[in-house]
Amino acid sequence: MKLIERYIFRRAAIMFLATLLPLLGIVWTTQALANVNLVTDSGQSVLAFLKLATLILPSVVPIILPFALVIGVTQTLSAMNSDSELTVLNAAGSSRMSIIRPVLYLAAGLSVLSFAIDNFVEPYSRVAVRKMIATAHADLLSSVVQENSFRKITDGLYVQVGARRSGGVLHGIFVADSRNPNFELVYYAREGAVDEKSSALVMKDGEVHRKLPEGGVSVIKFDSYAFDLTDMTKSAGEANIRPKDRDLFYLLNPDPEDSALKRTPLVFTAELHRRFTEWSYPLLFGLIALVISSDARSHREARVHPTISAVGAALIIRWMTFYAANSAEDSLWFVPLMYLVPLMTGALAIRQLASNRRLYIPTSWHDKLSDQIARIRHSRAGADAGQAS
Repeated sequence: MKLIERYIFRRAAIMFLATLLPLLGIVWTTQALANVNLVTDSGQSVLAFLKLATLILPSVVPIILPFALVIGVTQTLSAMNSDSELTVLNAAGSSRMSIIRPVLYLAAGLSVLSFAIDNFVEPYSRVAVRKMIATAHADLLSSVVQENSFRKITDGLYVQVGARRSGGVLHGIFVADSRNPNFELVYYAREGAVDEKSSALVMKDGEVHRKLPEGGVSVIKFDSYAFDLTDMTKSAGEANIRPKDRDLFYLLNPDPEDSALKRTPLVFTAELHRRFTEWSYPLLFGLIALVISSDARSHREARVHPTISAVGAALIIRWMTFYAANSAEDSLWFVPLMYLVPLMTGALAIRQLASNRRLYIPTSWHDKLSDQIARIRHSRAGADAGQAS
């Protein structure tokens, strides 16, 4: 690359990182906090929480990368335009490609990185997260339930234990089970314990109350009762693996006996096509940023800030592709739309750059915007004059 191209590349890369890290930190924090209850309720250590939070990162990075790039590029080129650097380059006879080329290099590199993370790193991390979740549910009652406090085991299932004794014996057991919409069950038992395989809670000397939606209640006393826990205590090897958790090679040649493939074959198809299209977003968003902000503009020219325009366009395109990918899980008619949106957008952006045209606000809009800006300035001047008097 030429000196000016290295200069633009370096500034864009620095601005990209300055945008990526805060965005990544915010999204990562929200995702990690969403799973903090799993770690605390299952009695896991701080290291387990940090491991879980780290494994979430690969699923966040491909989403953040394109937007961080479009913000970094538009901010860099806008700053260069404000400092009249783009004007100097244009006056010196420098080709517009000297501005376009370094941005495309950066965008292409990020697209390769996004492809690698999306198809190889993220599936591995997703499987690891699911195994951690399955392991956290194993032996849940015997290790998690605390004395004299209600604990939510799963949706609709709550447990309270009066006291814990040596040998894993539990005293004063209360279980409320409303998972079945047809009736509610409430168990009381003097004592009990979780069996060695963590597959059942064996309760002794108690009773169960069965309440129907109509309001009727039946009470049954028991000497011994085994409450099934197999649905909540799956081992790590039995973690539920979904199409998003599979790598690219498996999606290209899935196991015909895969139960998930038999249940939802279109989900596998939609996920495969999503992998083939999503990696291109950094390159596509880089082209959008160049179209909007790569030309020299006068400071007096009325226009929306390039970052706002570029991010707005990127959000619309991302929403369209996201909608197409979700809809493709139910209908194959949306699969072509997953390719059509980025291809048409990229083609229009390349045509705009190749023709060396500038985006401009139509004359009628320009006049209205100029009048509005003049009114705002006039009102501010009047307010300042009133305060001074």
